[in-house]
Amino acid sequence: MRSLIQPLRHRAHTPLISIRSIHASIPKAATPIAHPTAPGPPPPPPTTPTSDREARIARKKKQAALLRAAQTIRADAAKPTTTSPLKKRFWTDVHIIQSPEDGHYQIHLDARPVRDIEKTLIKVPRSKPHLATALALEWDMLTSAQQALKTHYIPLTSLVARALEIQAADGAGNAEPRASIVRMLIRYLTTDTLLCWAPEPVGVDVGHDNLRARQRALAEPIVAHLTGRMWPGVRLEPTLADSIVPKAQEQSSLDVVRGWLAGLPAWELAGVERAVLATKSLCVAARLVAEWSEELGLGSSEGKKFGVEDAAIAVSAEVAWQTGQWGEVEDTHDVEKEDLRRQLGGVVLLVNGMKRTA
Repeated sequence: MRSLIQPLRHRAHTPLISIRSIHASIPKAATPIAHPTAPGPPPPPPTTPTSDREARIARKKKQAALLRAAQTIRADAAKPTTTSPLKKRFWTDVHIIQSPEDGHYQIHLDARPVRDIEKTLIKVPRSKPHLATALALEWDMLTSAQQALKTHYIPLTSLVARALEIQAADGAGNAEPRASIVRMLIRYLTTDTLLCWAPEPVGVDVGHDNLRARQRALAEPIVAHLTGRMWPGVRLEPTLADSIVPKAQEQSSLDVVRGWLAGLPAWELAGVERAVLATKSLCVAARLVAEWSEELGLGSSEGKKFGVEDAAIAVSAEVAWQTGQWGEVEDTHDVEKEDLRRQLGGVVLLVNGMKRTA
């Protein structure tokens, strides 16, 4: 009895702990695996036969040699051939020679006259000495004959060639080139950059400067000149102001503008075409050409000429507004800005002359 009481008394002071296994399987002892950390000899080579290994190495070397040969062929093809005559400038000096027959200016590379892609001789009217000088400078800046095959190196020469092409078609009685240009230009009036205004801002104080107000301030003087001096009776309304769908101009206005374009001299028509393609605005192009043309004489009566900078600002209002808000993208906005002025400057040189006093 005492032997039974003694263990119970001892158990009274010891907490009871329930031991229960959470695994249903019988536990097994882990088997340790030796880790090869001690230094020793390198592993033996693969058991591949020597003949197979040598064949594989030879195949890899052959593939590498073929790859190097292909790379060399591509590199040689990309390099310019030094023997090509187009890779160098075959002329030394550029001269302006006045033809004794008609007095027109010709640009000569040493003794060779400059011709267009159709082998037509480039002639500049004698009333345009500044244009002839600019052409000579353009060719004198070239460093190789190959550059003359790319129009972005000789933009003024290509513009003169376009004017001569229109002039030759008119002289031959071929009306299709002029008609196709007029059809193309008149379509720009529906989506003219000068007449596409931003929507009226909501919640902006009256008098606060906004994009629509800036566009309107630039467009109204130009439109007033066009409808007052150049296209009497024409009404030009904003084509994109309150909707995303452009609104067409009145048919009577389109007929007047179409007639004005159809009656332009060849050089002025070529100038309007180049200016429209550069600005996407027929209004600005017509205003610029009429201001500087020696044939039209429709400049401003106030004494201040509508110049290249005015035209560029008028068609770049939205871009200037956005870059003013968010900044310019380097090598994009600045390049486009200067290229626009270069093209408009070429148009001024093309149509300007000494027939009328500036």
